[in-house]
Amino acid sequence: MSTCCLNQRNPLYCIIPPYMLEAIEQNGAPEQKTWAKHTLNATDSLRDQREVVADRNIAGERAKTVPPVIDARVGGKNRLVYDAMGGMSLPGKLIRQENQSPTGDVAADEAYEGAGATYDLYWNEYQRDSIDRMGMALVSTVHYQRSFDNAFWNGHQMVYGDGDEDLPVDKRLFNRFTIAQDIIGHELSHGVIQYEANLNYSFQPGALNESVCDVFGSLVKQRQLKQPARTADWIIGQGLFTPNVRGVGIRSMKEPGTAYDDPILGKDPQPGHMSGYVNTTGDNGGVHINSGIPNRAFYIIAYELGGYAWEKAGWIWYAALTKKLTNTSNFLDAANATYAAAGELFGINSLEQQAVRRGWAEVGIEIAGEPAPAEPDPDALGCLPALFRIFGKGTR
Repeated sequence: MSTCCLNQRNPLYCIIPPYMLEAIEQNGAPEQKTWAKHTLNATDSLRDQREVVADRNIAGERAKTVPPVIDARVGGKNRLVYDAMGGMSLPGKLIRQENQSPTGDVAADEAYEGAGATYDLYWNEYQRDSIDRMGMALVSTVHYQRSFDNAFWNGHQMVYGDGDEDLPVDKRLFNRFTIAQDIIGHELSHGVIQYEANLNYSFQPGALNESVCDVFGSLVKQRQLKQPARTADWIIGQGLFTPNVRGVGIRSMKEPGTAYDDPILGKDPQPGHMSGYVNTTGDNGGVHINSGIPNRAFYIIAYELGGYAWEKAGWIWYAALTKKLTNTSNFLDAANATYAAAGELFGINSLEQQAVRRGWAEVGIEIAGEPAPAEPDPDALGCLPALFRIFGKGTR
């Protein structure tokens, strides 16, 4: 069975799950089936190339397919946008750099702005200087191939397809893949994970990988829109589907399994509780499917804490990712890690730590050895968090 990401060691991190493309290949009109198969084959080929690149790097030989500019470390926000012009060569032709005016190319300018919004979240909220903490250039390539229905982080840079541009209007399912800032934030966060816990891309560690990316992708969007946790939509990829699709996005963090229900794409298969956990060898052991469980835990925690999700819940997840998770961490490990991080940031048995425990319990994951806490006092959730002292973040 063809998939986007079969390899745990050198995965290609794609925003569209393989099962969605396989559903189109099975249920779609002839033109839709052709382009779905094209995308599946193209991502398989890219995965194979990534394995070759990784093997060369391991052997000490610099891969010629990785342009030197991608490894540039200058400090501060440094965005580079390239145009593949419908081809496969990466990165392509440079069309916009940091501090340059908009190009007028919608996809290029969206990629530029989305990379900037992602950088701003990590720097202004968590004082992280780009993906690697060292000012790594944020490289994006747009207009990759023709009617390529995906976006991905390949370990070095972002790549975006234009969706179903070559299909008749009434057959188009996907818009351009730069249209949603949370998609951009999600994919770039795969790079952050790569430099931190480096969660294995299979089964529960892989589902955590996907979930953490959804968390920070959603926080990029919410921060740009100044949305409090309790009024945000928590949809990943809103705007990506055309009006021909019965769905609001590719995933819902609030209600996993409800993002779409379409005759061609099928029904959103995500569970939101361990009772619905999907045991499968497809999708790298269900990395895009079972990520709904930790996604919902984060939503519940962020909702209970109120305010802006990037301030408290986001800090807890960032601290767990950078200080506690390892490449083999599973869901229970993540629950324990975020619980411990909340205690360190806000105090043992604090309202924030209690919220973390309750959030995981709501999705069927109990943090061992901890007594059931009292219900929170909503009026007490606005206290100044200890994280400002721990991480050296000044008041704003």
